[in-house]
Amino acid sequence: MTTLLLLLTALAADPLGPGDHTRKLTVDGRERSYLVHIPPKYDPEKPTPVVLVFHGAGTNAAITVSFTGMSKKSDEAGFIAVYPNGTGLGPFLTLNAGGRQGKMAEGSADDVKYVGALLDDLATVTNVDPKRVFATGISNGGMMCYRLAAELSDRIAAIAPVAGTIAIDDSKPKRPVPVMHFHGKADNMVPFGGPDKGTPKFLTFKSVEESIAIWRKINECPDEPTTTEFPDKEEDGTSVTKKTYGPGKDGAEVVLIEIEGGGHTWPGQKAPISLIGKSTLDISANDLIWEFFQKHPMK
Repeated sequence: MTTLLLLLTALAADPLGPGDHTRKLTVDGRERSYLVHIPPKYDPEKPTPVVLVFHGAGTNAAITVSFTGMSKKSDEAGFIAVYPNGTGLGPFLTLNAGGRQGKMAEGSADDVKYVGALLDDLATVTNVDPKRVFATGISNGGMMCYRLAAELSDRIAAIAPVAGTIAIDDSKPKRPVPVMHFHGKADNMVPFGGPDKGTPKFLTFKSVEESIAIWRKINECPDEPTTTEFPDKEEDGTSVTKKTYGPGKDGAEVVLIEIEGGGHTWPGQKAPISLIGKSTLDISANDLIWEFFQKHPMK
């Protein structure tokens, strides 16, 4: 949007107050939507951080609210939580994070453009701090975080993918983007080592190690990490290791949190079904993500 159009839109829009809201917009002729959670302590006079929370394939924004528990963290910390919806049929939505092959790639929405339009729209109804817009998400949503870091780095300060790796061919951001990546070593949906015999033939993505190596190079971080073990507080069949690379250029870090025994889950949240594997309760992804984001506003 142009500056004048944004100003006129902002003057015409009713500002959002604390609570849950649904916003709609049109991008490339498609009607799109997203959910917004405004915390009780929100002050419209103060620029406020935003955390985008992207759903996995075959789910949607509403499911992701409960799956991640991020709105509770929003209430505690005071950031605005935003849950974008992908495209698809009914409640079964996907995000174009890359990696689709052949006919599956045809007609895919430009979801980088959509996120840019979403941020423009959000800024007309809330007081967004443009230096503190962050992205997290699970699976397909985690892959979307990597795509945004590569292609929208002028608007996304840092990312925290969960159980999602790089799915695009080339990552060429305009600036270093700090990354905190969570991944279960027993994830059978987005395997730690990359696609396996259970991966659909129309989908490709990089392994965790390759994804981390790519962003280490982008952020000019050292090859060897500082490694720490989290206390094994819960008897849930998991243990957690943190590998920190950096800081590199402009203080950007790459942090890998490996969950031994962990499945395709959100750390700190109990898995809703056993099919997706074990969820570690030794750590809270939401707490660690917010701590990381606070450390890495856009410079």
